[in-house]
Amino acid sequence: MIKNVGIIGAGTMGSGIAQVAATADCKVKIFDLNQEALDKAKTALEKILNRLIEKGRIDAVEKNRIQGNISYVSDMKSFSDADMTIEAIVENIDIKKKVFQELESIVSENCIIASNTSSLSIASIASSLNKPERCVGIHFFNPAPLMKLVEVIPAIQTSEATLKTSVETIESWKKVVAVAKDTPGFIVNRVARPFYSESLRQYEEGIADFATIDWAMKEFGGFRMGPFELMDFIGNDVNYTVTETVFEAFYYDPRYKPAFTQKRFSEAGYLGRKSGKGYYDYSEVATKPEPNKDSALGQNIFNRTLVMLINEAADALFWNVASAKDIDNAMTKGVNYPKGLLAWANEKGIDWCVTELDKLYNEYHEDRYRCSPMLRRMKDSGSKFEV
Repeated sequence: MIKNVGIIGAGTMGSGIAQVAATADCKVKIFDLNQEALDKAKTALEKILNRLIEKGRIDAVEKNRIQGNISYVSDMKSFSDADMTIEAIVENIDIKKKVFQELESIVSENCIIASNTSSLSIASIASSLNKPERCVGIHFFNPAPLMKLVEVIPAIQTSEATLKTSVETIESWKKVVAVAKDTPGFIVNRVARPFYSESLRQYEEGIADFATIDWAMKEFGGFRMGPFELMDFIGNDVNYTVTETVFEAFYYDPRYKPAFTQKRFSEAGYLGRKSGKGYYDYSEVATKPEPNKDSALGQNIFNRTLVMLINEAADALFWNVASAKDIDNAMTKGVNYPKGLLAWANEKGIDWCVTELDKLYNEYHEDRYRCSPMLRRMKDSGSKFEV
């Protein structure tokens, strides 16, 4: 049983993971070399817990219990008694490897060493350790206390015992676990790419503007946020970097090709909400543009984006990245999609999916629009996804 947890990095993600573990009654130590970051994390947790009291979610006793389970340290040697450590620092594989090597010299032989990376190779990170079998990916979504999904990613070196203990631990923290193969983007950051890229593509073709595409995805798909609203919320720099990372990691497969529009917005500093301007202007005097609420146009925009998302989910299943259930759980619990994509495919009809993809491929003759063999085989056999 995991009782002592070490978190490396006192940023938003590290602090959020610490809150989750502490709420589950683990003793947690948050490490950061920057004392200011530690102080900020402590203050932020105080505010979050006070808000939960105001909403009636917890009482003062529970607040004190959670806070009492967390300590803030500036020396990694404090992790000597840790049963599990989770790294939540900058997405730079060389820095992560260096941290893991130092960490291994401090923790016990049985301590699980995990990374919260969203897209980097777990096998590569694990290779920095003398005991790589203790390494695993444990990817939380932001904000960690609210988002139900956690992707658990075993590397090829990860032992069955490490995987089993990691899954049981995260489930005991009241999270939904999706086990994913160690491939670029894992489940969510791979399968979600068309939500952004196909929307950007339709904008670049002049099919519709940002506001109209966002309206279409919300109106016809039931998404909580449109793709451009969501990219502005995430940050264009962050979202573009993930797309570029996945594109490169898949040996430049055109299906993951980044958009020049997003690259230029990032280069211009139009990062979204955090910079005050992105695809939308967030200044106080700005007025949000009105969408073109043409029903036929909106339906076409939604159908094109949806079928690309379904194709990506089907291909992830085809390549054994995860089970059908875990893929659909990942998208509904990790990024709040209104339905699982494979369940959506069943609803729309596998024939419809293949026909729509073939239409796009016949029009563009780009590999980007190739239909997954999984969908084509299912159409031929008349089968559905088991979700």
